[in-house]
Amino acid sequence: MKTTIKKLEKSEVEITGIIEAEEFAKYENKALEHVGERLELPGFRKGKAPVEMVKSNVPEMEILEEMAELALGENYVKVLEENKIDAIGRPQISITKIGKGADLEFKIITAVLPEIKLGDYKKIAKTENSKEENKKDIIIEDNEVEKVINDLRKMRAEQNNHNHEGHENMTEEEHAKIHAEVKEVPESDWPVFDDEFAKSFGDFKTADELKEKIKSNLKTEKEVEKKDKIRLSIAEEVVKQSEGEIPDVLIEGETDKIMYRLQADIANVGFKFEDYLKQINKTEEDLRKEWRTEAEKRAKLQMIIHTISLKEGLKPTEEEIERDVTQITSMYKDADKTRARAYVEQMLENEKVLNFLENQ
Repeated sequence: MKTTIKKLEKSEVEITGIIEAEEFAKYENKALEHVGERLELPGFRKGKAPVEMVKSNVPEMEILEEMAELALGENYVKVLEENKIDAIGRPQISITKIGKGADLEFKIITAVLPEIKLGDYKKIAKTENSKEENKKDIIIEDNEVEKVINDLRKMRAEQNNHNHEGHENMTEEEHAKIHAEVKEVPESDWPVFDDEFAKSFGDFKTADELKEKIKSNLKTEKEVEKKDKIRLSIAEEVVKQSEGEIPDVLIEGETDKIMYRLQADIANVGFKFEDYLKQINKTEEDLRKEWRTEAEKRAKLQMIIHTISLKEGLKPTEEEIERDVTQITSMYKDADKTRARAYVEQMLENEKVLNFLENQ
């Protein structure tokens, strides 16, 4: 393999390279295996067709693309190690030449760890942690517990009222319409908060047990909120007091994350993203431009966290990474292992650094 490394602006490098035809051909068998696992042919169970049949039933370009993915996945890491490139984020990979019996030519643009001039993050963390409001004990008032209890009583009353309507054979749309038309149940008709009521919510023997659980849950929620608030204030101050040029690839990556989350939220409420854009009279590009500042801030924070991680020796271990990757890929069978690993590494690194800062 031959490669040329070119430094670009904003902490990016361009890697152009050639994997010779003879070397590239070695990935064919593995590519056929991978493609075969997804293939379903008459007379064979999915993924069990012989290699030759896979070869004759799959377009040549699909096999070549699979070969390219395998070849670049393996050789990209070698290029980084050999050239001491401290790459971050997902690289932009493009195939510039591909063909049967031909060399594979490619171009990769990747962001590299920028020079980050850190603020005094330990001092910042200590200052934020020592603020009076952050040292206060969390106290759950009786009226907060009572509010949850009343919400549960009201919810159960509405459920009972709806279940007695006798609409078992209705469609989901009809159920939704009826539910929307159900009048609010007066408090006088809510069930009494007693031992029987508590038992209907799970493994509780008495009303006092449920009450204690509600109190415990409220305290946990407030502890998480407090922890998140402290972490956010530390992160914002560290970002303000640190300097560094952030690669566009990382800013675009953070913009993508914001976009994916918005699209998922819209899909979850049964709305089409295209219709949402029409409703707000904006294009996807308009949204991306609006998010640019926020995305740059997030990318900068990620670089700061990574730099602190390296400086303080807080990188996640291989065992920790593999444990979480295995968990994700076992829960989501179609998950891409490379993406899952990148996600896990970042999440574990974030947690270790933020935990380090909140304990200063």
